[in-house]
Amino acid sequence: MKIIVTGGAGFIGSNIIRALNEQGHDDIVVVDDLEQPGKFANLVGLKISDYFAKEDFLARFATGYFGTVEAVFHEGACSDTMEHDGRYVMEVNYRFSKELLTSCEAIGARLLYASSAAVYGASSDFLPDPVNEAPLNVYGFSKLLFDNVVRRRLALGAPHPQIAGFRYFNVYGPGEEHKSRMASVAWHHMQQLREEGHVRLFGAYDNYGAGEQSRDFVFIGDVVRVNLWFLDHPEANGIFNLGTGRAEPFNAVAHGVVNGWRKQIGEAPLTLAQQIDAGLVRYIEFPDALKGRYQSFTQADISQLRQAGYTDGFLTVAEGIERYTSEAMNPRQ
Repeated sequence: MKIIVTGGAGFIGSNIIRALNEQGHDDIVVVDDLEQPGKFANLVGLKISDYFAKEDFLARFATGYFGTVEAVFHEGACSDTMEHDGRYVMEVNYRFSKELLTSCEAIGARLLYASSAAVYGASSDFLPDPVNEAPLNVYGFSKLLFDNVVRRRLALGAPHPQIAGFRYFNVYGPGEEHKSRMASVAWHHMQQLREEGHVRLFGAYDNYGAGEQSRDFVFIGDVVRVNLWFLDHPEANGIFNLGTGRAEPFNAVAHGVVNGWRKQIGEAPLTLAQQIDAGLVRYIEFPDALKGRYQSFTQADISQLRQAGYTDGFLTVAEGIERYTSEAMNPRQ
C-alpha cells in the first residue's frame, strides 16, 4: 500500500518510516524541506519510493497524482515554539494541514497527524478538552486551531476516512540531531557532556526546586508504536494525548544521561547527589525570557488512548534514556 509521510526526513517522520520498512512497507512518499544541512541523513538507508518538497506536494496530492493512498502520516510542521513569525507558523502548521485534510477526504486517504501538548499551555489538567487548552505561543495556537477543525469534522458524524491526531508530549530519542535548539533536553545533555563534561539544568522556578520542573518524557519508539497501531486500526478516530501518563523531573533525565554515558565507557553509576557533588550536574538561573511562557509541569492523560484500545506500556525515563545513550555511543549503520 502507498503511504505518504510529511516531515519524513524529520525526527518522528523518519522513525515512522524505519518502522514501516521493518514491517515490509517501502512504497512510501516522503514530503519535506531539505534546505537545512544534514537533515537528509535521517533518510539514508531507508526504503522510500519518492520524495517531494512540501511546496510541490499539495497541488499534486489534491489532483490524485499519487493514485490510491492508504494513509498520510502528517509529521511536517514548524516545531520551533519560540518562532515569532506568526504568519509563517500559521501557514505551515494550520493552513497546510487544513488543505491536506480536505485532500485526504477527497481521495479517501486516512490522516494520522502530529498535534502537540503545547495546546495546553500552563494548564494543570491534560485531558483533551477545550476547557484545558490555553496555548502560550503561536506554535501551540496553530496546533490547537487545526485540532478544532478536526473536531468539527468528526462531530459531523458522516462517513469519512480515519482521522487521528496525536498530542505529542516531550519526545526524545535517535534521529533528532538536526533539530539543534529544539532537540530534547536529553540530546542537549549529551552534547554538554561531550563538550563541557557536565550537564546543565534550570534552577528553582515556579515553586519547583532546582531541576524538579517535570514533564511527560516519551521515547520515540513508543511514539512510533502508537502511530502504527492506529494504522492497523482504521476504526479509531479522534484526538489523543501521546505521552507516558507519568511526569518525571528534568533531574531524572540528567541523572539517566550521565549514568548512561558512564555505563558506555565502563564507569559505575552514581546517585544524583553524587553527580551534583562531582560537578557532573549543574544548575543555572531560570532565564527571564522564558518566565510566563514555560510549562513547568506536563503529564498526559492517556485515558482516551486506552479507551481506543491501545494497551501497550511506555518506557520510563530511566529505560528510555539508557536506550538513547546506547544508540548515541553505537549509532545505526
